[in-house]
Amino acid sequence: MLFLLLVILVVLIFDYVNGFHDAANAIATVVSTRVLTPRLAVLFAAVFNLVGALSGEAVAKTVGAGLVDTAYVTSLTILAAMLGGIFWNLFTWWFGLPTSSSHALIGGLCGAALASAAGNWNVIKWSLTKVDPHTGVAAWDGLLPKVVLPMLGSPVAGLIGGYLVMMLLISASYMAWGHGFADAQKTMGVIALATFAATKAGKLEHLPPMFGFLYSPKFEVHLWIKVACAVVMGLGTWAGGWRIIRTLGHKLITMRPVHGFAAEATGATILLVAGKFGLPVSTTHAITTSIMGVGVAKQPAAFNKVVAERIVWAWIFTIPGAGGLAYVLFRALHPFIAS
Repeated sequence: MLFLLLVILVVLIFDYVNGFHDAANAIATVVSTRVLTPRLAVLFAAVFNLVGALSGEAVAKTVGAGLVDTAYVTSLTILAAMLGGIFWNLFTWWFGLPTSSSHALIGGLCGAALASAAGNWNVIKWSLTKVDPHTGVAAWDGLLPKVVLPMLGSPVAGLIGGYLVMMLLISASYMAWGHGFADAQKTMGVIALATFAATKAGKLEHLPPMFGFLYSPKFEVHLWIKVACAVVMGLGTWAGGWRIIRTLGHKLITMRPVHGFAAEATGATILLVAGKFGLPVSTTHAITTSIMGVGVAKQPAAFNKVVAERIVWAWIFTIPGAGGLAYVLFRALHPFIAS
Protein backbone atom coordinates (compact mmCIF):
# COMPACT_ATOMS: atom_id res chain seq x y z
CA MET A 1 0.00 0.00 0.00
CA LEU A 2 2.83 2.40 0.87
CA PHE A 3 4.48 1.76 -2.50
CA LEU A 4 1.16 2.43 -4.25
CA LEU A 5 0.87 5.74 -2.38
CA LEU A 6 4.41 6.58 -3.54
CA VAL A 7 3.41 5.78 -7.12
CA ILE A 8 0.31 8.00 -6.87
CA LEU A 9 2.50 10.80 -5.48
CA VAL A 10 4.85 10.49 -8.46
CA VAL A 11 1.87 10.56 -10.86
CA LEU A 12 0.67 13.75 -9.20
CA ILE A 13 4.17 15.20 -9.51
CA PHE A 14 3.96 14.47 -13.24
CA ASP A 15 0.57 16.22 -13.23
CA TYR A 16 2.14 19.25 -11.54
CA VAL A 17 5.03 19.31 -14.02
CA ASN A 18 2.45 18.99 -16.81
CA GLY A 19 0.73 22.07 -15.40
CA PHE A 20 3.77 24.32 -15.52
CA HIS A 21 5.24 22.69 -18.64
CA ASP A 22 2.03 23.16 -20.61
CA ALA A 23 0.84 26.36 -18.96
CA ALA A 24 2.30 28.14 -21.96
CA ASN A 25 -0.26 26.40 -24.16
CA ALA A 26 -3.03 28.32 -22.47
CA ILE A 27 -1.47 31.70 -21.81
CA ALA A 28 1.45 32.33 -24.20
CA THR A 29 -0.71 34.24 -26.66
CA VAL A 30 -2.47 36.50 -24.15
CA VAL A 31 0.80 37.26 -22.35
CA SER A 32 2.78 38.02 -25.51
CA THR A 33 -0.03 40.20 -26.91
CA ARG A 34 -0.41 41.95 -23.50
CA VAL A 35 -4.12 41.27 -23.33
CA LEU A 36 -3.55 40.09 -19.74
CA THR A 37 -0.70 40.53 -17.29
CA PRO A 38 1.34 37.34 -16.73
CA ARG A 39 0.03 36.91 -13.17
CA LEU A 40 -3.62 37.32 -14.17
CA ALA A 41 -3.16 35.07 -17.22
CA VAL A 42 -1.71 32.29 -15.07
CA LEU A 43 -4.58 32.66 -12.58
CA PHE A 44 -7.14 32.35 -15.40
CA ALA A 45 -5.33 29.31 -16.80
CA ALA A 46 -5.12 27.60 -13.39
CA VAL A 47 -8.84 28.07 -12.70
CA PHE A 48 -10.01 26.88 -16.11
CA ASN A 49 -7.52 23.99 -16.12
CA LEU A 50 -9.23 22.88 -12.92
CA VAL A 51 -12.70 23.19 -14.47
CA GLY A 52 -11.63 21.41 -17.65
CA ALA A 53 -10.04 18.56 -15.73
CA LEU A 54 -13.37 17.80 -14.07
CA SER A 55 -15.35 17.88 -17.32
CA GLY A 56 -14.94 14.30 -18.56
CA GLU A 57 -13.14 10.97 -18.37
CA ALA A 58 -13.13 9.47 -21.89
CA VAL A 59 -9.44 10.27 -22.37
CA ALA A 60 -8.63 8.89 -18.91
CA LYS A 61 -10.18 5.54 -19.86
CA THR A 62 -8.21 5.42 -23.11
CA VAL A 63 -4.88 6.06 -21.38
CA GLY A 64 -5.61 3.84 -18.39
CA ALA A 65 -6.98 0.78 -20.17
CA GLY A 66 -6.75 1.18 -23.94
CA LEU A 67 -3.04 1.38 -24.76
CA VAL A 68 -1.23 -1.43 -22.93
CA ASP A 69 -2.18 -4.88 -21.61
CA THR A 70 -3.05 -4.26 -17.96
CA ALA A 71 -2.10 -7.85 -17.09
CA TYR A 72 1.56 -6.77 -17.24
CA VAL A 73 1.11 -3.50 -15.36
CA THR A 74 2.39 -3.27 -11.80
CA SER A 75 3.00 -0.37 -9.46
CA LEU A 76 6.64 -0.39 -10.57
CA THR A 77 5.48 -0.11 -14.19
CA ILE A 78 3.56 3.06 -13.35
CA LEU A 79 6.47 4.46 -11.33
CA ALA A 80 8.96 3.95 -14.18
CA ALA A 81 6.48 5.38 -16.72
CA MET A 82 5.91 8.54 -14.71
CA LEU A 83 9.59 9.09 -13.94
CA GLY A 84 10.40 8.72 -17.64
CA GLY A 85 7.72 11.27 -18.50
CA ILE A 86 8.86 13.68 -15.78
CA PHE A 87 12.51 13.55 -16.85
CA TRP A 88 11.58 14.12 -20.50
CA ASN A 89 9.31 17.05 -19.62
CA LEU A 90 11.96 18.72 -17.46
CA PHE A 91 14.59 18.19 -20.17
CA THR A 92 12.47 19.84 -22.89
CA TRP A 93 11.19 22.55 -20.52
CA TRP A 94 14.79 23.55 -19.74
CA PHE A 95 15.37 24.22 -23.43
CA GLY A 96 12.03 26.01 -23.79
CA LEU A 97 10.64 23.41 -26.20
CA PRO A 98 6.83 23.08 -26.16
CA THR A 99 6.72 19.27 -26.38
CA SER A 100 3.74 17.12 -25.53
CA SER A 101 3.31 16.03 -21.91
CA SER A 102 0.59 13.70 -23.21
CA HIS A 103 3.00 11.89 -25.49
CA ALA A 104 5.68 11.83 -22.77
CA LEU A 105 3.17 10.06 -20.52
CA ILE A 106 2.06 7.66 -23.25
CA GLY A 107 5.64 6.93 -24.31
CA GLY A 108 6.62 6.33 -20.70
CA LEU A 109 3.69 3.98 -20.16
CA CYS A 110 4.49 1.97 -23.30
CA GLY A 111 8.20 1.78 -22.51
CA ALA A 112 7.65 0.70 -18.91
CA ALA A 113 5.03 -1.87 -19.94
CA LEU A 114 7.44 -3.26 -22.53
CA ALA A 115 10.09 -3.68 -19.83
CA SER A 116 7.53 -5.23 -17.48
CA ALA A 117 6.63 -7.76 -20.20
CA ALA A 118 10.30 -8.67 -20.69
CA GLY A 119 10.45 -7.15 -24.16
CA ASN A 120 7.21 -8.66 -25.47
CA TRP A 121 5.93 -6.02 -27.92
CA ASN A 122 2.44 -7.55 -27.81
CA VAL A 123 1.97 -5.83 -24.45
CA ILE A 124 1.26 -2.66 -26.44
CA LYS A 125 -2.25 -2.56 -27.88
CA TRP A 126 -1.38 -1.39 -31.37
CA SER A 127 -4.78 -1.76 -33.00
CA LEU A 128 -7.95 -3.67 -32.15
CA THR A 129 -11.69 -3.51 -32.64
CA LYS A 130 -13.89 -3.33 -29.54
CA VAL A 131 -17.63 -3.95 -29.51
CA ASP A 132 -19.77 -2.18 -26.91
CA PRO A 133 -21.69 -4.96 -25.12
CA HIS A 134 -24.65 -2.64 -24.53
CA THR A 135 -25.06 -1.06 -27.96
CA GLY A 136 -23.28 -3.59 -30.19
CA VAL A 137 -21.41 -0.70 -31.85
CA ALA A 138 -17.84 -1.52 -32.94
CA ALA A 139 -15.03 0.97 -32.34
CA TRP A 140 -11.41 1.07 -33.46
CA ASP A 141 -9.15 1.17 -30.41
CA GLY A 142 -5.48 1.01 -29.51
CA LEU A 143 -2.28 3.04 -29.92
CA LEU A 144 -2.54 3.49 -33.69
CA PRO A 145 -6.07 4.96 -33.93
CA LYS A 146 -6.12 6.72 -30.56
CA VAL A 147 -2.59 8.20 -30.45
CA VAL A 148 -0.60 7.90 -33.69
CA LEU A 149 -3.28 9.02 -36.15
CA PRO A 150 -4.48 11.92 -33.95
CA MET A 151 -0.80 12.87 -33.45
CA LEU A 152 -0.54 13.32 -37.21
CA GLY A 153 -4.00 14.81 -37.66
CA SER A 154 -4.16 17.39 -34.87
CA PRO A 155 -1.16 19.46 -36.09
CA VAL A 156 -2.68 19.53 -39.58
CA ALA A 157 -6.01 20.63 -38.09
CA GLY A 158 -4.21 23.27 -36.05
CA LEU A 159 -2.35 24.67 -39.03
CA ILE A 160 -5.42 24.78 -41.27
CA GLY A 161 -7.77 25.90 -38.50
CA GLY A 162 -5.48 28.67 -37.31
CA TYR A 163 -5.08 29.88 -40.87
CA LEU A 164 -8.83 29.81 -41.60
CA VAL A 165 -9.91 31.36 -38.30
CA MET A 166 -7.38 34.12 -38.80
CA MET A 167 -8.61 34.72 -42.31
CA LEU A 168 -12.31 34.51 -41.39
CA LEU A 169 -12.00 35.53 -37.73
CA ILE A 170 -14.10 33.79 -35.14
CA SER A 171 -9.60 32.35 -26.22
CA ALA A 172 -7.27 32.12 -23.03
CA SER A 173 -9.90 30.70 -20.66
CA TYR A 174 -11.32 28.48 -23.45
CA MET A 175 -7.84 27.17 -24.26
CA ALA A 176 -7.06 26.58 -20.56
CA TRP A 177 -10.32 24.66 -20.18
CA GLY A 178 -9.32 22.57 -23.21
CA HIS A 179 -5.92 21.84 -21.67
CA GLY A 180 -7.48 20.67 -18.44
CA PHE A 181 -10.13 18.66 -20.31
CA ALA A 182 -7.51 16.91 -22.44
CA ASP A 183 -4.40 16.65 -20.26
CA ALA A 184 -5.49 16.15 -16.65
CA GLN A 185 -7.54 13.15 -17.74
CA LYS A 186 -4.39 11.34 -18.83
CA THR A 187 -2.94 11.26 -15.31
CA MET A 188 -6.38 10.35 -13.97
CA GLY A 189 -6.25 7.26 -16.16
CA VAL A 190 -2.79 6.33 -14.90
CA ILE A 191 -3.78 6.58 -11.23
CA ALA A 192 -6.93 4.55 -11.92
CA LEU A 193 -4.73 1.95 -13.63
CA ALA A 194 -2.29 1.90 -10.68
CA THR A 195 -5.03 1.29 -8.09
CA PHE A 196 -6.69 -1.32 -10.31
CA ALA A 197 -3.40 -3.17 -10.90
CA ALA A 198 -2.51 -3.15 -7.19
CA THR A 199 -5.99 -4.42 -6.24
CA LYS A 200 -5.86 -7.14 -8.89
CA ALA A 201 -2.46 -8.27 -7.61
CA GLY A 202 -3.92 -8.70 -4.11
CA LYS A 203 -1.72 -6.01 -2.56
CA LEU A 204 -4.59 -4.01 -1.10
CA GLU A 205 -6.31 -6.73 0.89
CA HIS A 206 -7.19 -5.84 4.50
CA LEU A 207 -6.61 -2.14 4.00
CA PRO A 208 -7.10 0.13 7.03
CA PRO A 209 -10.46 1.94 6.70
CA MET A 210 -8.79 5.31 6.07
CA PHE A 211 -7.14 3.91 2.91
CA GLY A 212 -10.21 2.12 1.59
CA PHE A 213 -10.47 4.64 -1.26
CA LEU A 214 -7.46 2.94 -2.89
CA TYR A 215 -9.28 -0.37 -3.37
CA SER A 216 -10.43 -0.65 -6.99
CA PRO A 217 -11.59 -4.14 -8.10
CA LYS A 218 -12.50 -2.78 -11.54
CA PHE A 219 -10.97 -0.05 -13.70
CA GLU A 220 -12.77 3.09 -12.63
CA VAL A 221 -11.86 6.79 -12.48
CA HIS A 222 -13.06 7.67 -8.98
CA LEU A 223 -14.01 11.20 -7.92
CA TRP A 224 -11.00 11.54 -5.61
CA ILE A 225 -8.72 10.85 -8.59
CA LYS A 226 -10.41 13.54 -10.68
CA VAL A 227 -10.23 16.13 -7.91
CA ALA A 228 -6.59 15.35 -7.03
CA CYS A 229 -5.39 15.57 -10.63
CA ALA A 230 -7.42 18.69 -11.35
CA VAL A 231 -6.14 20.55 -8.28
CA VAL A 232 -2.50 19.55 -8.80
CA MET A 233 -2.56 20.54 -12.47
CA GLY A 234 -4.09 23.88 -11.50
CA LEU A 235 -1.27 24.42 -9.00
CA GLY A 236 1.30 23.48 -11.63
CA THR A 237 -0.23 25.95 -14.05
CA TRP A 238 -0.08 28.64 -11.38
CA ALA A 239 3.67 28.00 -11.12
CA GLY A 240 3.94 29.07 -14.77
CA GLY A 241 6.17 27.95 -17.64
CA TRP A 242 7.94 31.08 -18.76
CA ARG A 243 10.65 29.42 -20.85
CA ILE A 244 8.06 27.87 -23.15
CA ILE A 245 5.91 31.00 -23.13
CA ARG A 246 8.84 32.92 -24.62
CA THR A 247 9.19 30.33 -27.39
CA LEU A 248 5.51 30.23 -28.31
CA GLY A 249 4.64 33.86 -27.69
CA HIS A 250 7.70 35.65 -29.01
CA LYS A 251 10.12 33.47 -30.98
CA LEU A 252 7.70 31.63 -33.27
CA ILE A 253 5.76 34.68 -34.52
CA THR A 254 5.06 38.19 -33.28
CA MET A 255 1.41 38.38 -32.31
CA ARG A 256 -1.25 40.96 -31.68
CA PRO A 257 -4.48 40.26 -29.74
CA VAL A 258 -6.38 39.19 -32.85
CA HIS A 259 -3.73 36.57 -33.65
CA GLY A 260 -3.81 35.21 -30.11
CA PHE A 261 -7.60 34.98 -30.20
CA ALA A 262 -7.57 33.02 -33.45
CA ALA A 263 -4.90 30.60 -32.23
CA GLU A 264 -6.55 30.00 -28.83
CA ALA A 265 -10.00 29.42 -30.32
CA THR A 266 -8.65 26.95 -32.88
CA GLY A 267 -6.51 24.97 -30.44
CA ALA A 268 -9.23 24.70 -27.80
CA THR A 269 -11.79 23.51 -30.34
CA ILE A 270 -9.46 20.73 -31.50
CA LEU A 271 -9.03 19.61 -27.86
CA LEU A 272 -12.77 19.72 -27.23
CA VAL A 273 -13.63 17.54 -30.24
CA ALA A 274 -10.78 15.08 -29.59
CA GLY A 275 -11.64 14.82 -25.89
CA LYS A 276 -15.25 13.94 -26.66
CA PHE A 277 -14.00 10.97 -28.69
CA GLY A 278 -11.52 9.88 -26.00
CA LEU A 279 -8.48 10.76 -28.14
CA PRO A 280 -5.45 11.75 -26.01
CA VAL A 281 -4.19 14.34 -28.49
CA SER A 282 -1.45 16.76 -27.56
CA THR A 283 -2.45 20.15 -26.20
CA THR A 284 0.98 21.36 -27.26
CA HIS A 285 0.56 20.17 -30.84
CA ALA A 286 -2.89 21.74 -31.11
CA ILE A 287 -2.00 25.23 -29.90
CA THR A 288 1.51 25.38 -31.39
CA THR A 289 0.35 24.47 -34.88
CA SER A 290 -2.59 26.87 -34.50
CA ILE A 291 -0.07 29.62 -33.79
CA MET A 292 1.92 28.49 -36.83
CA GLY A 293 -1.23 28.64 -38.97
CA VAL A 294 -1.99 32.12 -37.71
CA GLY A 295 1.60 33.13 -38.45
CA VAL A 296 1.38 31.91 -42.03
CA ALA A 297 -1.91 33.75 -42.53
CA LYS A 298 -0.48 36.90 -40.96
CA GLN A 299 2.76 37.09 -42.88
CA PRO A 300 4.57 33.98 -44.18
CA ALA A 301 7.92 35.76 -44.25
CA ALA A 302 7.67 36.59 -40.53
CA PHE A 303 7.22 32.93 -39.51
CA ASN A 304 10.34 31.58 -37.79
CA LYS A 305 10.98 28.31 -39.61
CA VAL A 306 14.11 27.48 -37.59
CA VAL A 307 12.23 27.54 -34.27
CA ALA A 308 9.35 25.57 -35.82
CA GLU A 309 11.78 22.91 -37.05
CA ARG A 310 13.32 22.51 -33.58
CA ILE A 311 9.84 22.09 -32.08
CA VAL A 312 8.77 19.46 -34.60
CA TRP A 313 11.94 17.40 -34.05
CA ALA A 314 11.30 17.51 -30.30
CA TRP A 315 7.76 16.21 -30.95
CA ILE A 316 9.08 13.32 -33.03
CA PHE A 317 11.43 12.17 -30.28
CA THR A 318 9.01 12.60 -27.35
CA ILE A 319 7.32 9.17 -27.34
CA PRO A 320 10.47 7.10 -28.04
CA GLY A 321 12.53 9.34 -25.73
CA ALA A 322 10.18 9.07 -22.75
CA GLY A 323 9.57 5.39 -23.56
CA GLY A 324 13.28 4.63 -23.60
CA LEU A 325 13.81 6.41 -20.29
CA ALA A 326 10.93 4.49 -18.70
CA TYR A 327 12.24 1.16 -20.04
CA VAL A 328 15.70 1.77 -18.60
CA LEU A 329 14.28 2.98 -15.27
CA PHE A 330 12.10 -0.12 -14.92
CA ARG A 331 15.02 -2.46 -15.59
CA ALA A 332 17.21 -0.50 -13.17
CA LEU A 333 14.66 -0.40 -10.35
CA HIS A 334 13.27 -3.92 -10.75
CA PRO A 335 16.02 -5.71 -8.75
CA PHE A 336 15.43 -3.38 -5.78
CA ILE A 337 11.63 -3.07 -5.74
CA ALA A 338 9.27 -6.01 -5.57
CA SER A 339 6.83 -5.66 -8.44
